Amino acid sequence: MLPPFYVGLFVVLAALCAGTQYLSRTETKVTTSPAFKRFQWLYLVIYYTVMCADWLQGPYVYLLYTSYGFEKNEVAQLFIAGFLSSMIFGTFVGSIADKYGRKRMCIFFGVFYSLSCLTKLINNYWVLMLGRILSGIATSLLFSAFESWMVYEHNKNGFNPEWLSLTFSLATFGNGIVAILAGLMATFVARLFGYVAPFMLSLVLLITATILVNAYWEENYGDSRVNISETFTNAVQALKTDWRIPLLGCIQSFFEAAMYTFVFMWTPALLPSDGSDEDGGLMGLIFACFMVCIMIGSSIFVLLLPTWSVERIARLLLAIATAALSVPYFSTDPTFILIGFLVFEMCCGMYFPSMGTMRGAYIPEQQRAAVMNFFRLPMNFLVVVVLLNVGYLSNTMVFLISTLWLGTAFVGQHVLVNNPGNRAQAPLPLLEPETQQTEM
Repeated sequence: MLPPFYVGLFVVLAALCAGTQYLSRTETKVTTSPAFKRFQWLYLVIYYTVMCADWLQGPYVYLLYTSYGFEKNEVAQLFIAGFLSSMIFGTFVGSIADKYGRKRMCIFFGVFYSLSCLTKLINNYWVLMLGRILSGIATSLLFSAFESWMVYEHNKNGFNPEWLSLTFSLATFGNGIVAILAGLMATFVARLFGYVAPFMLSLVLLITATILVNAYWEENYGDSRVNISETFTNAVQALKTDWRIPLLGCIQSFFEAAMYTFVFMWTPALLPSDGSDEDGGLMGLIFACFMVCIMIGSSIFVLLLPTWSVERIARLLLAIATAALSVPYFSTDPTFILIGFLVFEMCCGMYFPSMGTMRGAYIPEQQRAAVMNFFRLPMNFLVVVVLLNVGYLSNTMVFLISTLWLGTAFVGQHVLVNNPGNRAQAPLPLLEPETQQTEM
């Protein structure tokens, strides 16, 4: 039976999530348009589908590898291969997307990730290694091509730039729901059909999303007139031309390096000293609490928008995140550590729409996907370095390193706040009480 404390915590967080979401819908209503709403959901339905496919694979990839008889060091090598693949291939897949089309690359994402799922059926180290390489390429496309397509279409249709934050916020909020549902579905099918079943369910969703992209999305490009090397060179030039762009990239890399390191470290930090986990239920419930906190953070982001610039919101969340993730360094009390982790996840919920909005404002359209993949290179490098040395570092030291990364990101964001150039977003206009158009 699960401890009542954790069950009660989930209920309280769920109630807080419902309350903040209600406030974000009623107190921060924004006048949009039916055309924007249709476009928004055309993107979000596909985005939620691919993210569900991604989340389905997370809970059982480690268990699948160990069930095939691989040792811990071999599993670690497979994980590292995914990050290295994303780091290496990410240097130019963004340029390919800008040159040959973001829609086309979203389709290739579905193809690569689907092939990666199929490799999970074969108990062979090198076949699984190929799958990790393919998933690394797909990850680079997932976090660049989809957003690049959406931002371009948003601007092409002449929608208010201020509405971009609403799409990012809904994407983050919905992603939390999708993650919880994906975890439940993965557990259900894994218990019925084995550890490979979640990957086959993910395959179905990936094929569905790819068909939808091909049928309903229009193609868009960065600068299709230049060759790949020129696209790559132009992306590098964009980084050199405006110092705020590489600064934004550093902020993203340090925050996300800390975030992905946290993904690996939260379980050993919270697992009871006897190693028991009530058949996986306790860690699953804590994970659900984390996802609810991300949803709360996305709602808080929307509530702050009418009076705060996105740059200031990002500075606030980075300050709080730095303090929250430092808790394991100063305390061994599991309750305090859990509270710190929950607050950090709320900051993640604020981070994704904040960073997405700033990327949309600062990165040139012609090199958007390429520059976004450049942002991920140092992040992948930092995570790989930690993973390679995690056996030699204490949990406390790993969290201290992550805290230093977050503190560095905060300093960078503080500089950006004081030198914003074109701000990511002005305060959103509120509806008058009698206005009935409430597209949110």
